[in-house]
Amino acid sequence: MPLIYIIKVMNKKQSSSKEATKASKALSNPHSSKLTKSLAGSVLSQAKGTGRKKH
Repeated sequence: MPLIYIIKVMNKKQSSSKEATKASKALSNPHSSKLTKSLAGSVLSQAKGTGRKKH
């Protein structure tokens, strides 16, 4: 995922599911840089409905 795309996504308050999917792929890609993975993690943290649900 290009860094410019990640930065544009981070300017929003909430990420879409498409953006979250791309960010997830960037995190699992062994060729992604540390910066890309860090930004992708930020995108995922802004994604609606992700993560484990609290009981």
